[in-house]
Amino acid sequence: MIRRYARQRREYLYRKSLEGKEKQEYERKQKLRKALAEGKEIPTELQGDLDYLSKQIQLEDENTQKVHDMVDDEYANAGVEDPTVFITTSRNPSARLAQFAKEMRLVIPNAQRMNRGGHTISEIINTCKAKGVTDIIVAHETRGQPDGLIVCHLPFGPTAFFGLSNCVLRHDIEGVAPLSLAYPHLIFNNFSSKLGERTTNILKYLFPVPKDESKRVITFSNDNDFVSFRHHMFEKDGRKVELEEVGPRFEMKLYQIRLGTLDQEEADVEWALRPFMRTSRKRHA
Repeated sequence: MIRRYARQRREYLYRKSLEGKEKQEYERKQKLRKALAEGKEIPTELQGDLDYLSKQIQLEDENTQKVHDMVDDEYANAGVEDPTVFITTSRNPSARLAQFAKEMRLVIPNAQRMNRGGHTISEIINTCKAKGVTDIIVAHETRGQPDGLIVCHLPFGPTAFFGLSNCVLRHDIEGVAPLSLAYPHLIFNNFSSKLGERTTNILKYLFPVPKDESKRVITFSNDNDFVSFRHHMFEKDGRKVELEEVGPRFEMKLYQIRLGTLDQEEADVEWALRPFMRTSRKRHA
């Protein structure tokens, strides 16, 4: 089992090492396409490989002509089968954090919750890989209030770190509506940047594909890098739609994306929030 994981990890790293070469070849083919389309002379640096590049361009279709990186490979099989999510907490959770984990298990279909006990992160991840789990969620707290959420995609990552605030549990909401276990529809609002698309993929593939008749909806709404999580049931009455909140609700703030799994501290950091980041274009999701 350990040898298989080591081999898969080496294959993953090897494919990642090929990204630079594939990107260079993609740029060379783009230059050749542009020169041919505009009727200009072939650039000097491309003339030696003209026959090879022309043949590659002829063999390409809509999918193969695009350059693919490891971000695509991480979720290449997503949607083929329903995801299986494992939810746990930090050690010795308070009653409120344990309740939060229970409610997250109801929010995410096909999720399982386990008490952390004395298990290490490495043990949990190795067990989940052996069982075919697709994602791990770890909830953290400070003084009894949930304030952190880690989403780790298996088997190779990525791992996203979110801060939580204004957490209101389902049982804190007066007159809360009954909760359905149907697969929910998802709404992602204002995730238009490259970082926003990356965050959307991390969160979207926690959920299976819903049926059209499902009356359950989960909303992730981004406003100035704070993602509001809302969970509703809805009823249609002619042209009107009535929403009933079923909870929980909270605000999320992404502060790091790591390319490896949670137990790989040496993994590359794809993106991190800097306290004094001045470029708003890079900062906003």
